[in-house]
Amino acid sequence: MRVAGKVALISGGARGIGAATAKLLAQEGAAVVLADVLETEGRETEIRIREAGGRAMFMLLDVTDEANWQQVIDATVAAYGKLDVVVNNAGISGRAAVAETEVETWDRVMEVNGKGVFLGTKLAIPELRKAGGGSIINISSIYGIVGSETSAAYHASKGAVRIFTKSAAIQYAQEGIRVNSVHPGFVDSPMTAASHALPEVHDLRVGRTPLGRMGTPEDIAAGILYLASDESSFVTGSELVIDGGMTAR
Repeated sequence: MRVAGKVALISGGARGIGAATAKLLAQEGAAVVLADVLETEGRETEIRIREAGGRAMFMLLDVTDEANWQQVIDATVAAYGKLDVVVNNAGISGRAAVAETEVETWDRVMEVNGKGVFLGTKLAIPELRKAGGGSIINISSIYGIVGSETSAAYHASKGAVRIFTKSAAIQYAQEGIRVNSVHPGFVDSPMTAASHALPEVHDLRVGRTPLGRMGTPEDIAAGILYLASDESSFVTGSELVIDGGMTAR
């Protein structure tokens, strides 16, 4: 029960890494709020957590909407009395090189992946202060650290998350609010399912990973659990890379 008594809000919690995180945090004693635009999948995840004996609540959330964020945070506190952990996980991809990236694509990726993390952090801070501190965990990517042949907007957005996290960590450390980023490598998830179904993409990515396999949402959730728990009480402004060794090359 590594997060017993804590209350965690997870954006993008309906499926993939978000759902795996919600299940694991609930299993380890936290009350979890899954917030997502995917209502059907979100409510299914909520039901599975409750059937396993956990405490969970689903809410609709468009992470680009400040008023919607505030509504979800207020509902979380109303239901569970406080807020201790925020996992800014919601994100979208955009697979195109710079010259092929449409302005509309750039704006949308930056809005969801960048603005969404900003709003989730900004609006959580007042409640974390009331709780005497807490943990904000922003999901970036290995592609917030290194480049690749494609995905220019995605790289830019995840790089923004990485540096934003460090800035927020410094600004709120004295209030006991820790802010860290997680950088998954190649993970089998709903967001990557279409590309990983292509043998040439799947085999290339596995070949670039020294441990020789794709990651799973549960691999990433385990790292998020550490950062959500008091075990990481001396960790802030850090980058937790979970990539099977890919960026060690």
